[in-house]
Amino acid sequence: MISGRCAACRYLRRRCPSDCIFAPYFPPNNPQRFASVHRIYGASNIARMLQQLPPDLRAQAADTLYYEAECRVEDPVYGCVGVLSRLHEQIEEAESELAKTRANIVLNSDVGQQSQVQQIDDEVEDNSSLLQVRTIVGQTQFGSSF
Repeated sequence: MISGRCAACRYLRRRCPSDCIFAPYFPPNNPQRFASVHRIYGASNIARMLQQLPPDLRAQAADTLYYEAECRVEDPVYGCVGVLSRLHEQIEEAESELAKTRANIVLNSDVGQQSQVQQIDDEVEDNSSLLQVRTIVGQTQFGSSF
């Protein structure tokens, strides 16, 4: 039974019962996982949290506890909240950059449309000037018979 103990029971140096609450979530091949969680939360708190949850949510809870414990070890003051804050700042920066890019696109497309409108106006003006010249030339060549 010694080799079949889960990481939690091995860490706590106790016999691993068949209905051990830790066994499914802290396998013997990953002892560091339980050690990290135990260092932050303690074994009795972990057991209580897992027992209070429905069995289908316990795996996700164990993963979350491990992630939060690792974050707390890396950043003792903020833990995973520090990671969330940094991600939130990155999202805000990306949204700001996206808004600036969209504004530049609109500005450039307006400038492009304005230049196209100006070109069309110039062409119309040139054509109307040309038409006026043709009309004047036509009147002088053919007289005012129109």
